[in-house]
Amino acid sequence: MADTRQRLIDGAIETIRTHGLGGTTARSIAATAGVNQALVFYHFGTVHDLLQAACLTATQARVAPFAERLDQVADLRQLLALGRALHADERAQGNVTVLAQMLAGAQADPELAETTATALQLWITPIEHALTRLLASSPVSEAIDTAGLARAVSAGFIGLELYEGVDPGGSQAALDALERLAVLIEVVDDLGPIALRALRGKLRRTTRKVR
Repeated sequence: MADTRQRLIDGAIETIRTHGLGGTTARSIAATAGVNQALVFYHFGTVHDLLQAACLTATQARVAPFAERLDQVADLRQLLALGRALHADERAQGNVTVLAQMLAGAQADPELAETTATALQLWITPIEHALTRLLASSPVSEAIDTAGLARAVSAGFIGLELYEGVDPGGSQAALDALERLAVLIEVVDDLGPIALRALRGKLRRTTRKVR
């Protein structure tokens, strides 16, 4: 029974990947999964409910190993290198196509939007934890909202994944720019005590103005 549910979930993801959200029906999912169409409704009630379950289950399976690798990251450049590797892996597996379809469908479907947002949060949470840990001792930490930064990083990578399909060179340039930003933060961290005090004071004043 559990195997059938998983086959349907895997079939739903593969059907979105192959036929797009518009071509994802109970019939096409069942054909991909190699099961009777009636089992879609037996296990999930509706195709919509199956898509929501598939989105969350597939994301949880992808996030788990990523979160483990995040725990081994020691600096921002390693974090970006991991992001690059994930980016390449997601595109190679066709998951960027699935994400694009889910995001497009979510624009007109509040329930699908909620599910997609929950799935994205599964990625954002470990990234936020990693950024909080990596920036804890940095002088820039006082000026950075790591929760907001984690969302910005996640949104940026989603945008780059979609953008790469039309401009691979531009996507690569954006990733290179992020790496230079990581190097800049490393340089700031290595400033001497006098320069660090001056920088912290400037950051505090600037942050108060922004708030």
